[in-house]
Amino acid sequence: MGWMGKLVGGTIGFAIGGPLGAIFGAAFGHAFDSGAELDEKSGRQRLSTNEQHQLTFFVAAFSMLAKLVQTDGKVSPEEIDSIEGFMERDLRLTPQSRNVAVNIFRTALNAPGTFDDFAHQFHNRFHNQPQMQEVMIDILLRVAVSDGSMTASEENLILSAVKIFNFSQVRYEQLKSQYVQTADKAYAVLGCHPDDSDDQVKRCYRQRVQEYHPDKIAAKGLPDEFTRFAQDKFREIQDAWDQIKAARGIK
Repeated sequence: MGWMGKLVGGTIGFAIGGPLGAIFGAAFGHAFDSGAELDEKSGRQRLSTNEQHQLTFFVAAFSMLAKLVQTDGKVSPEEIDSIEGFMERDLRLTPQSRNVAVNIFRTALNAPGTFDDFAHQFHNRFHNQPQMQEVMIDILLRVAVSDGSMTASEENLILSAVKIFNFSQVRYEQLKSQYVQTADKAYAVLGCHPDDSDDQVKRCYRQRVQEYHPDKIAAKGLPDEFTRFAQDKFREIQDAWDQIKAARGIK
């Protein structure tokens, strides 16, 4: 059934704690206790470890996005459009999943928890899974620039996540350059540089393909609702490799 089905069916018997748990509880009106024993008569089902990861990622993503668009003290219609566009264009959420995402997003807008609070809890869950951290930073960047530009306050917030995640500053700059039209964009997608040797570029490509295959990253806790995003990211890696191969004459 998955965590989304259990949520909609009212059968979740385990939820996350901390600031993200507060968002989840406020959004859906449940008083979850992550340490409570299941009541067999209630029909509630404990989430698997992977479902807990998926739930944490989903709640963290839309909670952090809420604080991101709110960073200048207000939420403009353009910023709301960018979130709506992300849900529809990048994630292609079902109506059911979209309602859950909107509920989390709206709750987080008015919640006392901060962006850093959410980022710390996300890092605690995924501290040993750098791919998941990179996907989150990629999401934040994509939404930040989707309205035409990224403000200094938005980037400062994203850089705060980079610091909390102990994420590579070099890799962050490479991710950021994917959203800026430059001749080196294809190299940034692969995580390498134009002056790298053919062999080094090949190694980077193979590593990226291995790390970001949608099936493999889903097993690490990426929610099903973000599968389309992972597939698009995987295609970007393939397209970048094709561009570089053609430019260098690599067979």
